[in-house]
Amino acid sequence: MDVPQPESRAIICRKFALSYGASRLPNLPKIRNGFEQIADQYDRHAALEQEVFSRLLERTSFHRVLPGLILDLGCGTGSGSAQLKQQFRKARVIGMDTSMAMLSRLKRRSGILKPLKGVCGDIGALPFASRCADMLFSSLTTHWCPDPMSMFAEFRRVLKPEGMLLFSTLGPATLQELRDAWAVVDPRVEPPEFPDLMEIGDALVSAGFREPVMDMDVIRLSYRDLQSLLAEIEATGNSMLIRGWERRAGQEDALEQAWAPYMQDGKYLLSFEIIYGIAFGPQDGQPVKTAAGDVATFSVDALRRGRKVP
Repeated sequence: MDVPQPESRAIICRKFALSYGASRLPNLPKIRNGFEQIADQYDRHAALEQEVFSRLLERTSFHRVLPGLILDLGCGTGSGSAQLKQQFRKARVIGMDTSMAMLSRLKRRSGILKPLKGVCGDIGALPFASRCADMLFSSLTTHWCPDPMSMFAEFRRVLKPEGMLLFSTLGPATLQELRDAWAVVDPRVEPPEFPDLMEIGDALVSAGFREPVMDMDVIRLSYRDLQSLLAEIEATGNSMLIRGWERRAGQEDALEQAWAPYMQDGKYLLSFEIIYGIAFGPQDGQPVKTAAGDVATFSVDALRRGRKVP
Protein backbone atom coordinates (compact mmCIF):
# COMPACT_ATOMS: atom_id res chain seq x y z
CA MET A 1 0.00 0.00 0.00
CA ASP A 2 1.44 3.35 -1.01
CA VAL A 3 2.05 6.06 1.55
CA PRO A 4 -0.42 8.90 0.84
CA GLN A 5 0.81 12.14 -0.64
CA PRO A 6 0.80 15.24 1.61
CA GLU A 7 -2.58 16.45 0.32
CA SER A 8 -4.12 13.02 0.88
CA ARG A 9 -2.62 12.84 4.33
CA ALA A 10 -4.18 16.18 5.27
CA ILE A 11 -7.59 14.93 4.14
CA ILE A 12 -7.11 11.72 6.12
CA CYS A 13 -6.14 13.67 9.24
CA ARG A 14 -9.17 15.96 9.03
CA LYS A 15 -11.61 13.15 8.29
CA PHE A 16 -10.15 10.94 10.99
CA ALA A 17 -10.24 13.66 13.64
CA LEU A 18 -13.81 14.60 12.72
CA SER A 19 -14.90 10.97 12.86
CA TYR A 20 -13.46 10.70 16.33
CA GLY A 21 -15.62 13.61 17.40
CA ALA A 22 -12.64 15.05 19.24
CA SER A 23 -14.53 18.17 20.25
CA ARG A 24 -16.97 15.97 22.15
CA LEU A 25 -14.35 14.38 24.35
CA PRO A 26 -14.00 15.69 27.89
CA ASN A 27 -10.62 17.24 28.65
CA LEU A 28 -7.84 15.08 30.04
CA PRO A 29 -8.28 16.16 33.70
CA LYS A 30 -11.97 15.25 33.52
CA ILE A 31 -11.18 11.86 31.95
CA ARG A 32 -8.53 11.21 34.60
CA ASN A 33 -10.87 12.20 37.40
CA GLY A 34 -13.63 10.04 35.97
CA PHE A 35 -11.47 6.93 35.98
CA GLU A 36 -10.16 7.76 39.45
CA GLN A 37 -13.73 7.60 40.71
CA ILE A 38 -14.64 4.26 39.12
CA ALA A 39 -11.37 2.38 39.75
CA ASP A 40 -12.82 0.39 42.67
CA GLN A 41 -15.75 -0.96 40.67
CA TYR A 42 -14.23 -1.13 37.19
CA ASP A 43 -13.22 -4.80 37.12
CA ARG A 44 -16.67 -5.94 38.27
CA HIS A 45 -18.30 -4.32 35.25
CA ALA A 46 -15.63 -4.57 32.55
CA ALA A 47 -16.66 -7.91 31.01
CA LEU A 48 -16.62 -6.40 27.51
CA GLU A 49 -13.20 -4.83 28.03
CA GLN A 50 -11.79 -8.11 29.32
CA GLU A 51 -13.22 -10.08 26.40
CA VAL A 52 -11.84 -7.63 23.83
CA PHE A 53 -8.43 -7.73 25.52
CA SER A 54 -8.39 -11.54 25.26
CA ARG A 55 -9.27 -11.41 21.57
CA LEU A 56 -6.53 -8.87 20.93
CA LEU A 57 -4.04 -10.92 22.95
CA GLU A 58 -4.61 -13.86 20.60
CA ARG A 59 -3.27 -11.71 17.78
CA THR A 60 0.17 -11.44 19.43
CA SER A 61 0.91 -14.81 17.81
CA PHE A 62 1.81 -12.83 14.67
CA HIS A 63 4.84 -11.24 16.36
CA ARG A 64 8.10 -11.47 14.42
CA VAL A 65 10.54 -10.66 17.20
CA LEU A 66 10.28 -12.00 20.73
CA PRO A 67 9.54 -8.79 22.66
CA GLY A 68 11.95 -7.54 25.29
CA LEU A 69 9.82 -4.55 26.29
CA ILE A 70 6.02 -4.40 26.02
CA LEU A 71 4.06 -1.22 26.69
CA ASP A 72 0.41 -1.73 27.65
CA LEU A 73 -1.06 1.69 26.89
CA GLY A 74 -4.25 2.46 28.79
CA CYS A 75 -3.71 -0.51 31.08
CA GLY A 76 -6.46 0.32 33.56
CA THR A 77 -6.27 -1.94 36.60
CA GLY A 78 -3.49 -4.02 35.04
CA SER A 79 -5.46 -7.19 34.39
CA GLY A 80 -4.28 -7.20 30.78
CA SER A 81 -0.71 -6.32 31.72
CA ALA A 82 -0.63 -9.42 33.90
CA GLN A 83 -1.87 -11.52 30.96
CA LEU A 84 0.86 -10.08 28.72
CA LYS A 85 3.47 -10.97 31.35
CA GLN A 86 2.02 -14.47 31.56
CA GLN A 87 2.32 -14.90 27.78
CA PHE A 88 5.75 -13.27 27.42
CA ARG A 89 7.50 -14.29 30.64
CA LYS A 90 10.92 -12.93 29.71
CA ALA A 91 9.64 -9.53 28.59
CA ARG A 92 9.46 -6.41 30.71
CA VAL A 93 5.85 -5.24 30.80
CA ILE A 94 5.05 -1.62 31.61
CA GLY A 95 1.45 -0.57 32.02
CA MET A 96 0.63 3.08 31.39
CA ASP A 97 -2.56 4.82 32.40
CA THR A 98 -3.71 8.34 33.11
CA SER A 99 -5.30 7.33 36.43
CA MET A 100 -3.19 6.74 39.52
CA ALA A 101 -6.10 4.90 41.15
CA MET A 102 -6.09 2.42 38.27
CA LEU A 103 -2.31 2.04 38.46
CA SER A 104 -2.49 1.29 42.18
CA ARG A 105 -4.44 -1.85 41.27
CA LEU A 106 -1.81 -2.82 38.69
CA LYS A 107 0.78 -2.60 41.46
CA ARG A 108 -1.17 -5.16 43.50
CA ARG A 109 -0.92 -7.62 40.60
CA SER A 110 2.86 -7.34 40.47
CA GLY A 111 5.02 -9.93 42.19
CA ILE A 112 8.57 -11.23 42.42
CA LEU A 113 7.98 -13.90 39.78
CA LYS A 114 5.80 -11.71 37.54
CA PRO A 115 6.90 -8.11 38.05
CA LEU A 116 4.88 -5.32 36.47
CA LYS A 117 5.69 -1.63 36.35
CA GLY A 118 3.15 1.17 36.18
CA VAL A 119 3.68 4.59 34.63
CA CYS A 120 1.23 7.49 34.72
CA GLY A 121 0.97 9.23 31.37
CA ASP A 122 -1.11 10.45 28.43
CA ILE A 123 -1.55 8.23 25.38
CA GLY A 124 -1.19 11.30 23.18
CA ALA A 125 2.22 12.25 24.67
CA LEU A 126 3.96 9.06 25.71
CA PRO A 127 6.54 9.36 28.53
CA PHE A 128 8.91 6.88 26.90
CA ALA A 129 12.14 7.12 24.95
CA SER A 130 12.10 6.86 21.17
CA ARG A 131 12.45 3.36 19.73
CA CYS A 132 12.36 1.66 23.10
CA ALA A 133 9.50 -0.85 22.71
CA ASP A 134 9.29 -4.12 20.84
CA MET A 135 5.50 -4.28 21.23
CA LEU A 136 2.81 -1.66 21.81
CA PHE A 137 -0.46 -3.04 23.08
CA SER A 138 -3.52 -0.85 23.54
CA SER A 139 -7.01 -2.23 24.06
CA LEU A 140 -10.05 0.07 23.93
CA THR A 141 -8.05 3.18 24.76
CA THR A 142 -7.18 5.02 21.54
CA HIS A 143 -10.67 6.54 21.20
CA TRP A 144 -9.98 8.59 24.34
CA CYS A 145 -7.32 10.67 22.57
CA PRO A 146 -8.61 13.92 21.00
CA ASP A 147 -5.73 14.03 18.47
CA PRO A 148 -5.51 10.54 16.95
CA MET A 149 -2.92 11.40 14.29
CA SER A 150 -0.53 12.79 16.90
CA MET A 151 -1.19 9.67 18.95
CA PHE A 152 -0.20 7.39 16.05
CA ALA A 153 2.90 9.52 15.52
CA GLU A 154 3.79 8.91 19.18
CA PHE A 155 3.22 5.18 18.71
CA ARG A 156 5.61 5.20 15.78
CA ARG A 157 8.18 7.21 17.75
CA VAL A 158 8.47 4.77 20.66
CA LEU A 159 8.20 1.56 18.60
CA LYS A 160 11.38 -0.08 17.35
CA PRO A 161 11.80 -0.82 13.65
CA GLU A 162 9.90 -4.07 12.96
CA GLY A 163 8.24 -3.73 16.38
CA MET A 164 4.57 -4.69 16.59
CA LEU A 165 1.59 -2.46 17.30
CA LEU A 166 -1.67 -4.11 18.38
CA PHE A 167 -4.74 -2.14 19.34
CA SER A 168 -8.50 -2.37 19.55
CA THR A 169 -10.92 0.52 19.37
CA LEU A 170 -14.60 1.30 18.94
CA GLY A 171 -16.28 1.50 15.53
CA PRO A 172 -19.35 3.31 14.15
CA ALA A 173 -22.00 0.75 15.22
CA THR A 174 -21.05 1.12 18.89
CA LEU A 175 -24.02 2.02 21.15
CA GLN A 176 -26.35 1.97 18.14
CA GLU A 177 -29.41 1.00 20.19
CA LEU A 178 -28.67 3.74 22.69
CA ARG A 179 -28.23 6.25 19.88
CA ASP A 180 -31.56 5.36 18.25
CA ALA A 181 -33.50 5.31 21.51
CA TRP A 182 -32.16 8.64 22.71
CA ALA A 183 -32.91 10.20 19.32
CA VAL A 184 -36.58 9.52 20.07
CA VAL A 185 -36.53 10.59 23.73
CA ASP A 186 -34.08 13.51 23.78
CA PRO A 187 -31.89 14.37 20.76
CA ARG A 188 -29.68 16.48 23.01
CA VAL A 189 -28.19 13.26 24.42
CA GLU A 190 -25.58 12.38 21.80
CA PRO A 191 -23.57 9.16 21.87
CA PRO A 192 -20.15 9.47 20.20
CA GLU A 193 -19.32 8.84 16.56
CA PHE A 194 -16.31 6.69 15.77
CA PRO A 195 -14.24 6.25 12.59
CA ASP A 196 -14.66 3.13 10.50
CA LEU A 197 -12.13 0.43 9.77
CA MET A 198 -10.94 1.95 6.49
CA GLU A 199 -10.37 5.39 8.03
CA ILE A 200 -8.25 3.91 10.81
CA GLY A 201 -6.26 1.81 8.35
CA ASP A 202 -5.58 4.87 6.19
CA ALA A 203 -4.45 6.79 9.26
CA LEU A 204 -2.00 4.02 10.18
CA VAL A 205 -0.45 4.08 6.72
CA SER A 206 -0.31 7.87 6.78
CA ALA A 207 1.53 7.70 10.11
CA GLY A 208 4.17 5.51 8.48
CA PHE A 209 3.31 2.07 9.84
CA ARG A 210 3.96 -0.98 7.71
CA GLU A 211 1.66 -3.83 6.69
CA PRO A 212 -1.46 -2.81 8.62
CA VAL A 213 -4.07 -5.51 9.02
CA MET A 214 -7.54 -4.47 10.15
CA ASP A 215 -10.59 -6.52 11.08
CA MET A 216 -13.70 -6.07 13.16
CA ASP A 217 -16.55 -7.81 14.89
CA VAL A 218 -19.70 -6.78 16.71
CA ILE A 219 -20.26 -7.82 20.31
CA ARG A 220 -23.85 -7.52 21.46
CA LEU A 221 -24.45 -7.44 25.21
CA SER A 222 -27.80 -8.20 26.83
CA TYR A 223 -29.14 -6.88 30.13
CA ARG A 224 -32.08 -7.94 32.28
CA ASP A 225 -33.20 -4.33 32.74
CA LEU A 226 -32.38 -0.86 31.50
CA GLN A 227 -31.00 0.24 34.87
CA SER A 228 -28.29 -2.44 34.71
CA LEU A 229 -27.35 -1.34 31.20
CA LEU A 230 -27.05 2.33 32.14
CA ALA A 231 -25.17 1.51 35.35
CA GLU A 232 -22.57 -0.49 33.41
CA ILE A 233 -22.02 2.32 30.91
CA GLU A 234 -21.27 4.57 33.86
CA ALA A 235 -19.16 2.06 35.81
CA THR A 236 -16.82 1.51 32.85
CA GLY A 237 -16.38 5.22 32.11
CA ASN A 238 -18.13 5.08 28.74
CA SER A 239 -20.71 7.58 29.96
CA MET A 240 -18.00 10.25 29.67
CA LEU A 241 -18.15 9.79 25.90
CA ILE A 242 -21.87 10.63 25.76
CA ARG A 243 -22.72 14.30 25.52
CA GLY A 244 -25.73 15.15 27.71
CA TRP A 245 -25.47 11.95 29.77
CA GLU A 246 -26.63 13.83 32.85
CA ARG A 247 -30.02 14.40 31.14
CA ARG A 248 -31.01 10.75 31.62
CA ALA A 249 -32.35 11.48 35.12
CA GLY A 250 -36.14 11.19 35.08
CA GLN A 251 -36.27 9.91 31.49
CA GLU A 252 -35.83 6.18 32.14
CA ASP A 253 -39.51 5.34 31.49
CA ALA A 254 -39.49 7.07 28.11
CA LEU A 255 -36.17 5.45 27.26
CA GLU A 256 -37.54 2.00 28.10
CA GLN A 257 -40.41 2.52 25.67
CA ALA A 258 -38.06 3.76 22.95
CA TRP A 259 -35.85 0.69 23.48
CA ALA A 260 -38.67 -1.76 22.76
CA PRO A 261 -37.64 -2.40 19.11
CA TYR A 262 -34.15 -3.39 20.25
CA MET A 263 -35.14 -6.00 22.83
CA GLN A 264 -34.77 -9.74 22.41
CA ASP A 265 -36.30 -12.39 24.66
CA GLY A 266 -37.10 -9.70 27.19
CA LYS A 267 -33.48 -8.49 27.34
CA TYR A 268 -32.11 -5.06 26.53
CA LEU A 269 -29.45 -5.28 23.80
CA LEU A 270 -26.47 -2.98 23.35
CA SER A 271 -23.97 -3.32 20.50
CA PHE A 272 -20.27 -2.58 20.39
CA GLU A 273 -18.38 -2.60 17.09
CA ILE A 274 -14.81 -3.59 17.87
CA ILE A 275 -12.05 -2.76 15.39
CA TYR A 276 -8.71 -4.54 15.71
CA GLY A 277 -5.50 -3.26 14.20
CA ILE A 278 -2.05 -4.78 13.75
CA ALA A 279 0.88 -2.98 12.15
CA PHE A 280 4.65 -2.98 12.26
CA GLY A 281 7.17 -0.25 12.89
CA PRO A 282 8.91 1.08 9.80
CA GLN A 283 12.51 0.29 9.06
CA ASP A 284 15.16 2.94 9.57
CA GLY A 285 14.92 5.62 6.93
CA GLN A 286 11.37 4.94 5.77
CA PRO A 287 9.98 8.42 5.04
CA VAL A 288 6.71 9.82 6.27
CA LYS A 289 4.79 12.19 4.02
CA THR A 290 4.03 15.47 5.77
CA ALA A 291 2.83 18.88 4.63
CA ALA A 292 6.46 20.01 4.84
CA GLY A 293 7.69 17.14 2.66
CA ASP A 294 9.19 13.72 3.29
CA VAL A 295 10.71 13.14 6.70
CA ALA A 296 13.03 10.17 7.20
CA THR A 297 14.34 9.14 10.61
CA PHE A 298 17.47 7.11 11.32
CA SER A 299 18.80 5.84 14.62
CA VAL A 300 22.40 6.70 15.47
CA ASP A 301 23.22 2.99 15.56
CA ALA A 302 21.83 2.50 12.06
CA LEU A 303 23.97 5.35 10.73
CA ARG A 304 27.03 3.90 12.39
CA ARG A 305 26.34 0.46 10.94
CA GLY A 306 25.95 1.98 7.50
CA ARG A 307 29.15 4.02 7.70
CA LYS A 308 32.05 2.54 5.81
CA VAL A 309 35.16 2.00 7.86
CA PRO A 310 38.28 3.10 5.96
